[in-house]
Amino acid sequence: MIAGLLLMAASTTGAPAPAPPPPSAPPMAVIDEKDTVREEAPPHGAIGMSTAYRISDAVPAPRAMEFRRRVLHKGAAIGAHPIAHDEVYYVLSGEGEVVSDGQRAVLRPGMTAYLYNGAVVGIWQRGEAPLSLVIAYPNPPVAAGK
Repeated sequence: MIAGLLLMAASTTGAPAPAPPPPSAPPMAVIDEKDTVREEAPPHGAIGMSTAYRISDAVPAPRAMEFRRRVLHKGAAIGAHPIAHDEVYYVLSGEGEVVSDGQRAVLRPGMTAYLYNGAVVGIWQRGEAPLSLVIAYPNPPVAAGK
């Protein structure tokens, strides 16, 4: 009887049920860029040659963003193309010329071009040294059930 009274008292205290634990995130992914390297023509026009480090390709899907490094060899370019998301070009070394909807700017090490959804963008290697840059942009959301 005492046990029953204790149970009844516990159930009428009005204390909320504990919240369910949050869904767990996938484990972090650590990628060595040397495991992702390949020589290929740059995208959007195959202008010249480049060294591509498709870093985020090594991250299990689904993933929310792309993160890459690309080295544009002398005379190479990622040709002008429309983007359907914001995109960032960050220059590690070398010199380049970026374009966004006809507006051009020179980029040097430590400089970033933030490019907006809907723009037509591209980047060209300039000078003697290869242009090494980091490129990051979001992936489209994954539809439920896929």
